[in-house]
Amino acid sequence: MSSSNSGLPPRGQSQRNAPANKASKSKKRKKSAGKTFLKIFLSILIVAIIGVGAYIGYLYLTLDKVIEDTGSDVEVAPEESAKVKPITMLLLGTDYRPETGTHLSDVIMIIAMNPDTKSATVVSLPRDTRFSMDGYKTNKLNAFYPNFLVAEKKSGISAEDEMKTMLGKYMDIPIDYVTVLNFQGFRDIVDALGGVDVNVDADMCYRDTADGTDINLKQGPQHLNGEDALGYVRYRKSSSNCKPRTKASDDFSRNKRQNEVLHGLIEQAKSLNGVLGAGKVIEAVGDNLKTDLESKQMKNMISAYWSISKEDVDFMPVTGEWKSPYVYLNDSELEQAKLALKNELAGTKQSEPETPAEETAGE
Repeated sequence: MSSSNSGLPPRGQSQRNAPANKASKSKKRKKSAGKTFLKIFLSILIVAIIGVGAYIGYLYLTLDKVIEDTGSDVEVAPEESAKVKPITMLLLGTDYRPETGTHLSDVIMIIAMNPDTKSATVVSLPRDTRFSMDGYKTNKLNAFYPNFLVAEKKSGISAEDEMKTMLGKYMDIPIDYVTVLNFQGFRDIVDALGGVDVNVDADMCYRDTADGTDINLKQGPQHLNGEDALGYVRYRKSSSNCKPRTKASDDFSRNKRQNEVLHGLIEQAKSLNGVLGAGKVIEAVGDNLKTDLESKQMKNMISAYWSISKEDVDFMPVTGEWKSPYVYLNDSELEQAKLALKNELAGTKQSEPETPAEETAGE
């Protein structure tokens, strides 16, 4: 599989806009950039797994046309290109659904990518992390994004930029970009791929008529649609209207289930349904994803990471100790995660640290 830039226009020569100008970009630009980034992300994932030459060429050329038609005209300086410079990205998975209108961050990941080593490091932080840092009021980590959304009309600073600044300081690295995907987008992706096979680790029951949540899963191997897969990765505890009540689940168990579903989707993408469903995935997500990546940088990312494999991506979940209502992070793990991100950017990856013993997180 080649990482050449065949099918893409030459890299732009003018300078990339300064970060201060990003807040002035139009809503239309953010919407189209979000759709375009998802196309790139899915193409990289599916192509890396399936390896079908004709399909690669078709999807690659299709992406190029979509980027040209809908992307931003903002240029990226040659020295800032993802082809030559390591970049970082904050990935937020929010609980937004039309039924609730909330924006709590259930998934918080910081990603560092290096074009020289063709590798990436992904650090995930628990949603209930007790976040305390100078300049910010102590709160659960997942509450900051919705609070920034409320404040952005007065501050003039986007919630996405606020999250990049805050977590960049916290992790001791600059964060270049941010991508936000909500629950509806997750459901649509699973459905577009024809569902996902998982081995449900325990009975799960939770019903909430207020937002329409209806989780009713039985232990054992199952094929889940988007709605049930979302319930599987979200399940925290049983509601009083469940008979019998089912066992509660902690943050770290949910992280394991998230990984299981991702692996299941990869397996599904290997199938014919995965190939045929890719186009549906691209169209299905729509407005459920936002990113501040420039279109030119998206093309650079395709060229730089076209051949990346799952073996080249290191996942580092930071764990901790649950003391209601927070998770108190393990300081040693947090420092290891910070170092791993810095080493990824510097191209000096170290051997993978020992897997920490499982600890109990809050319900």
